[in-house]
Amino acid sequence: MEVDEMELQESDTRVENQTKRDEERDDKENMSDFPCKSVDSTNESPSKETELKDGPDLLNVKRAVVVLTRLPDYKISALRPPTPPQFYSEDDSLSSSDSDMQWEPEDDSSDAEFSLSNNKKRTGRHATAPHTSRINNNNNNAPEQAPVIISSVFAHCSNETTKVRPNLPEEEVIVDTVVLARKRTMRWQRGKILDMVTREDGRLKFKVGFDEKGKSLVSGHHIAFDTTPKLEQLYVGARVVVKCQDNMFFYRPGILVELPSRKNRLRFLVFLDCHVAVYVGLPLFHLVCRPLENVVDDIPDCPHKSFMTQYLKDWPYPHLTQYRPGQSLNVEFTGVQQRCEVQLVDSSLMQVLFQDTQHKEWIHRGSMRLEHMARFLEMKAEEQRNDSD
Repeated sequence: MEVDEMELQESDTRVENQTKRDEERDDKENMSDFPCKSVDSTNESPSKETELKDGPDLLNVKRAVVVLTRLPDYKISALRPPTPPQFYSEDDSLSSSDSDMQWEPEDDSSDAEFSLSNNKKRTGRHATAPHTSRINNNNNNAPEQAPVIISSVFAHCSNETTKVRPNLPEEEVIVDTVVLARKRTMRWQRGKILDMVTREDGRLKFKVGFDEKGKSLVSGHHIAFDTTPKLEQLYVGARVVVKCQDNMFFYRPGILVELPSRKNRLRFLVFLDCHVAVYVGLPLFHLVCRPLENVVDDIPDCPHKSFMTQYLKDWPYPHLTQYRPGQSLNVEFTGVQQRCEVQLVDSSLMQVLFQDTQHKEWIHRGSMRLEHMARFLEMKAEEQRNDSD
């Protein structure tokens, strides 16, 4: 019995010791787990503090600002693809464009910068309004307000205001040179110089044989180069001939009145001697070889000659009327003022639809065919006469 009791005590002692060892091991495991939990807790706390500290900075985010710098016109011209040719026909008065999209001015159109209603003009002379004349619509007796006539500024750099022929060496014109020569007043054709004749008074004449039969003896201001002009040769007031799109063999004489700029979408504007204005690309017109000192002297005596004289005198501030699509106005057609409606506005030109005949035509916004502009020009001429007296 004593032996059994001793064995039982030893067994209890071993169990008790084993239990203590297990408890110690559990305590160690519990202690080893505690630091891990503390680290997790510590990691969460700094994260919240950091978030609170960085919070205000996150709210004050700086916005990116884009600064736009306007490129000079010559850089824009270099980057811009060549202006497509402008297509026109005699039925459309040589001014309708199929290649160029028609542009309708927005409320902030470029010409509006110089209207009377805008006191903050960037440059240019004071715009002049016509007398308060009113016209009546055939379908509506309500009076209409006369349009504002502005002095639109086309100059953005010094060479755009140039009206003087560049001091460049004259290109040589010799026998067998292919030229465009005058066959009729408003018809020039391609031909070749057959001979050069000096008259008794010293004037030099050129005998031209045309490709389509016929010969003619013409002066130097009645022949034009067959080559495309260079940009440095062009200036406002240059005497040119423009190719007729409906007949590739015919050319019409005119005067260059606008150089490419942002206002006319980098195109050339030519006033033909028949008072038709047309936007053209560089390949469609040619320089006259030996223009007169005063190019207007080459225009037949007609109202257009006086108009061009005043236009070149006013440049670079030509007078333009301000119209918008949908407005009604009176325009001269076949010698009579007729009612029409503005369809489109394209820089210095606008397309009008005559109500009676449904005839569409492109016309210059400063044309003397516009009733309001004709009255304005008459008033201005009278003021000039009074001032001279």
